[in-house]
Amino acid sequence: MAENRFGMLGLPQVAQVGYVVRDLQAAIKLYEPLFGPFRSMDGSVQDATYRGRRADCKLELAFGWSGDVEIELIQWVSGDCPHREFIEKGREGMHHLHFRVDDCDGWIRKLEPLGFRSIWYKKWSADTTFVYMERANDPTLIEFLQMPGAPGSMS
Repeated sequence: MAENRFGMLGLPQVAQVGYVVRDLQAAIKLYEPLFGPFRSMDGSVQDATYRGRRADCKLELAFGWSGDVEIELIQWVSGDCPHREFIEKGREGMHHLHFRVDDCDGWIRKLEPLGFRSIWYKKWSADTTFVYMERANDPTLIEFLQMPGAPGSMS
């Protein structure tokens, strides 16, 4: 039986590393010397599918850079999403790796045989979708973003 590895799947390079933090302003001060300056925004998501049900959440985000890799700081404020689970489990720090792709649903199907399952999904429009995927005993989530013109996408 062949061993499955991400590299063998043909994934694009990591576009973003996401960190979940309890206090966004404190995290910006901590990480700005490494990845700043940061720009902040409201990252709230309405009517996404989260663990099989519809859910809204309020998130505060900040974005910095390490070379070509975006660094995202995420503070969960309210609602249901993977970031709430992370904080409620007493965790803070690296949360997900983000890949920009041309076919989000196709990548979901490619990762399912490796034990990944979709836990947070939103189709914003016919050509803009995101998904977070998890697998048992793996603390790092995978995020795919399909969005025309996004850095790293072929569109």
